[in-house]
Amino acid sequence: MLNEGDDWSKHPLKTVSVVGFGGMGKTTLAKAVYDKLKVQFDCGAFVSVSQNPDIKKVFKNILYEFDKCKYAHIHNTEWQERHLIDELIEFLNNKRYLIVIDDIWNEKSWELIKCAFSKKSPGSKLITTTRIVSVSEACCSSSDDIYRMKPLSNDLSRRLFCKRVFSREEGCPKELVQVSEYILKKCGGIPLAIITIASLMANKHQINTKEQWYALLNSIGRGLTEDRSMEEMKKILLFSYYDLPSYLRPCLLYLSIFPEDSHILRDKLIWKWIAEGFVYSENQESSLYELGKSYFNELVNRSMISPIDIEDNWGEKEEGCSVHDMALDLICSISCEQNFVTILDCTKRKMSNSQSKVHRLSIQNSKVDVETTGMAQVRSLFWTNNIAVKKLDISRFQLLRVLDLEGCNVSDIEYVGNLLHLRYLGLKGTDVQDLPMEIGRLQFLLTLDLRSTWITELPSSIVQLRHLMCLYIDNETKLPPGICIESSRRSSQSVHSWKTWTRGESCLGASTKSMGVEEGRAELYGRMHRSDAESLGKALEESISNIYKLDSLVVFLRNGLINCLSEDWVPPPQLRRLAFPSAGSWFKTLPSWINPSSLPLLSYLEIKLFEVRSEVIQLLGTLPALVYLQILDYYVYRKGHEVEAPVLSSGAALFPCATECSFHGIGAVPSMFPQGAAPRLKHLWFTFPAKWISRENFDLDMRHLPSLQRVEVRVTTKGASRQEVDEAKAALRAAAEDHPNRPGTYTRRTSMYSHHCSLYIVLDI
Repeated sequence: MLNEGDDWSKHPLKTVSVVGFGGMGKTTLAKAVYDKLKVQFDCGAFVSVSQNPDIKKVFKNILYEFDKCKYAHIHNTEWQERHLIDELIEFLNNKRYLIVIDDIWNEKSWELIKCAFSKKSPGSKLITTTRIVSVSEACCSSSDDIYRMKPLSNDLSRRLFCKRVFSREEGCPKELVQVSEYILKKCGGIPLAIITIASLMANKHQINTKEQWYALLNSIGRGLTEDRSMEEMKKILLFSYYDLPSYLRPCLLYLSIFPEDSHILRDKLIWKWIAEGFVYSENQESSLYELGKSYFNELVNRSMISPIDIEDNWGEKEEGCSVHDMALDLICSISCEQNFVTILDCTKRKMSNSQSKVHRLSIQNSKVDVETTGMAQVRSLFWTNNIAVKKLDISRFQLLRVLDLEGCNVSDIEYVGNLLHLRYLGLKGTDVQDLPMEIGRLQFLLTLDLRSTWITELPSSIVQLRHLMCLYIDNETKLPPGICIESSRRSSQSVHSWKTWTRGESCLGASTKSMGVEEGRAELYGRMHRSDAESLGKALEESISNIYKLDSLVVFLRNGLINCLSEDWVPPPQLRRLAFPSAGSWFKTLPSWINPSSLPLLSYLEIKLFEVRSEVIQLLGTLPALVYLQILDYYVYRKGHEVEAPVLSSGAALFPCATECSFHGIGAVPSMFPQGAAPRLKHLWFTFPAKWISRENFDLDMRHLPSLQRVEVRVTTKGASRQEVDEAKAALRAAAEDHPNRPGTYTRRTSMYSHHCSLYIVLDI
């Protein structure tokens, strides 16, 4: 429907609306189409509107999606709707764009949103999704442009259900075939209902008997076969909630503090769970963070939350989650009934309980009058982005454990020194310039987030925070001398995450030298000038040796050779993540300490070498736990010289756990992996010159990599004829079609470096 018409230059802006019942997969379908087609357009954006939309925020999100650098701070600025619309019109002028406006609930919202998109943009496409037929009709000029979602067929419903509940080898036992068909019938072909019930059955610890399956069937009631209503859908979702173990229920209800369509960072959520006391272990040796991560993973496995990657302003991805809006409605409803969280939005619909009993308060709209919410019993307080914090006297909340002001227009926090019970303080993205000296009085503080603030130096009293587990600070923030994080066995706080973005001696000299973390998990980020590398290298090695359990090491170095870590350095055997992400820095050769015996647990490696040889890739392939590898031949990538194809021997089972491998500037093809290597590889990125296609016995075969889902190829065109380029593209498509997963292909020409003119080809399922 989107691609109707051969010549896009003659066609105006095309809008297609996807309409269907909640849980049908509208957003999933729109995202799949967006991901497949966006490379064909000049720019694109995927944004959600939700039931109670902030239209200005929608416009800001679109601009931010268009250009994350230019509009990096747009969410912290006060722009009027007219100004934002004009900015969008100007940005999109003479551009061909693809935009998805997801989850529209009323025609009024659409009438305002569509003002930003001119119909004089030939070849541009808009996709809207909605549950309401009249809204979809308002979005489109013709009913032919409305895509009506249909329930899954019986066959697809069965495949989705069985894939989640049973192993691929065994399939559904004969005695359960009939009852599973009855259950599927009550799910009405709705994917959300099917996956919810299937996840519930798959997570039972005991083998489910036929009688237990029939008990579940009878409990569902009418289901969605005859009455496809929100209430019947909620009944099905309720089964999963009541099946949760007691320790997971508060963790799930806690998600009601976030507005609809939020992208929730995993680590931030876990640290809040810990601060609230939801994550607790009687085992003094266990890590609270790791336990919290297991809670997160269990909610994912039960399909209560959906895992996603969240990209920051610098293109780095962090793990996170989202909650389906139907599931969130249920969570908010239960949370309100149990007085677990009180939510204030523009409708105040969740403010049904007595204000004197409010325990956790989530303020989600700047228009809400919060003067009446000064309840002394409040233990947790949250604001959503860019809401002014002027009406509420936070100093009165003496029992506060969690205070999250991320993205709020606040600068004065002198009162925090009096909040003696505080365990989590989030000031990310605020206008705070200084931390008060009284911060040292917060003896229970576990997490302190100061990223994207104006704070340049931490007060000396920060050293008094003896229970601090997690500290986030920015590049320029200086640490005071003598900062030390100590463990406390008596209080079971045995996980320590140290994340610092600092540079020079403040991080890599005295500060890290005296960290003295005795146990738990630590992450160290350092940034150094090249001139400091040798002098600070020994200090860095000594600092790392003082950390009992270093989990992740990321070192930023200014352009040049990395020589801060000596060849005879012995890395911590617990190291799982090792990255040197600076764009212009490299090792001359692979350090000898990167080997299977020194790093048996290493699962993530990002590294650049001046020259990459076959034996280097062979060695990295023997790392037993390696899941992610990104390796770049710096000389070839920058200078555009001829590349050689790696040759890997078939003697050992190489890359046994790898799921993603990126070979940048390294002439590589899938067939370089010997038979049996990389059995779990899902995403492969490689480069090869188009003129190789003329070589005898040149092989792009990828059938022996059974798990492949996505292949990204950079075909360098330097020195190749037009015929060789066309043959290379055709060979890639043929290899893709020959793979059992049958990926599709699309091509984009890139000229990142003039000497390295190339084609960028993606093979995607």
